[in-house]
Amino acid sequence: MPLFVLTCLDKPGALPVRMAARAEHLAWAADQPLTFGGPFLDEAGDMAGSLIIIDVPDIEAARAFNAADPYTKAGLWASVDIRPFRVTIDRR
Repeated sequence: MPLFVLTCLDKPGALPVRMAARAEHLAWAADQPLTFGGPFLDEAGDMAGSLIIIDVPDIEAARAFNAADPYTKAGLWASVDIRPFRVTIDRR
């Protein structure tokens, strides 16, 4: 079964939206099927998007995961790309 990668880019100037929803997002994420995730950074080092890898059964579940994310509900994202992913190399 593949994993799913969510590539989420923040709307321009949305750092205040991200920071306002961050505690709720992190609390919600603690109970989710996350393999790993974290923020993209802009040239100034500020958070500007997220890369999230989840272990769910299908694309519909990945879309539901995204829809339930407090960041999504806050209107943070300019774009979200969801794709199936298979690990070939894992050096952890």
